[in-house]
Amino acid sequence: MSESHELAATPDEVFIRVTVSQKRELAKGTFFFELKPSEGGEPLPVFTAGSHITVVTPSGARRNYSLCGDPNDSRTYQLAIKRDAKGRGGSISMADDVVQGATLQISTPSNNFALAERAKKFLFIAGGIGITPILSMMRHLQHGPLADAFNLIYCTRDAESTAFAHELQREFPGRVTLHHDHGDAKNAFDFWPLLERPTGAHIYCCGPKALMDAVADMSGHWPSGSVHFESFGVDASKFSENVAFDVVLNKSGRKVHVSAQQTVLEALRSDGCTVRSSCESGTCGSCKTVLVSGDVEHRDMVLSETERESQIMVCVSRARSGELVLDL
Repeated sequence: MSESHELAATPDEVFIRVTVSQKRELAKGTFFFELKPSEGGEPLPVFTAGSHITVVTPSGARRNYSLCGDPNDSRTYQLAIKRDAKGRGGSISMADDVVQGATLQISTPSNNFALAERAKKFLFIAGGIGITPILSMMRHLQHGPLADAFNLIYCTRDAESTAFAHELQREFPGRVTLHHDHGDAKNAFDFWPLLERPTGAHIYCCGPKALMDAVADMSGHWPSGSVHFESFGVDASKFSENVAFDVVLNKSGRKVHVSAQQTVLEALRSDGCTVRSSCESGTCGSCKTVLVSGDVEHRDMVLSETERESQIMVCVSRARSGELVLDL
């Protein structure tokens, strides 16, 4: 990794070096990574079920990935990453550029999708690569008094693209329902029989927006605080094609160029400007920045229409044309 990719951390971030001890294709287009402490490095920090880490990819992009291993064993971190040809490039860099034995920089774990401490029963719903935090949760529960208190509905396109299919059936016999829709919405899993009446369980759902929207619609009558969602970001298919533009930092007058392949956040970091961030997928609100002027294509899931007049989420949103002026 070149020096230009040794990015400054925000004040609450700590990055550590790890070695890729294993890489393999887990399912069609999905890659498994096992990470261990680099030689002479400190042991990996413990993590809780549902946690994620930020990875600095070989391309220099920072991307968040859920840990899918057993939290009771933090000797290694395990990731499963789907190569998204239409994404922002981070998954492509991990799939194409990372080799076994490589060194990566990662953050310490964070958790925005933790298991409720008082929950006694769980219904897990995963779609596609959304299985990753769910698998960590199931592995955690398997060792404790709630080992018989959960079930999983796992929806994927087909058997070839189903990550961890064999591991799930082996580790959790009788607790996993696999459903393949073969790319046809008419074959979508019918959740209504499961969600029609609250059961006292806590629902944890992670996957594509369409899946989460369907679960949210059918569980609106469940008790408040019993339905939990983890988003893997905003659906970029409805947005304009990325174009290059400039960002003007209002406090200094400095101009920063944002290429079509960069986010505003990445360009600012490369120029030495520190901006707080967390999810880097437009879902948490950490990188909200004051917008002075410019025509913005807002791509986040956080800001209200009123807030969008004077704020921008620099991790995902872009200029439609020309330049943006930010209060930095």
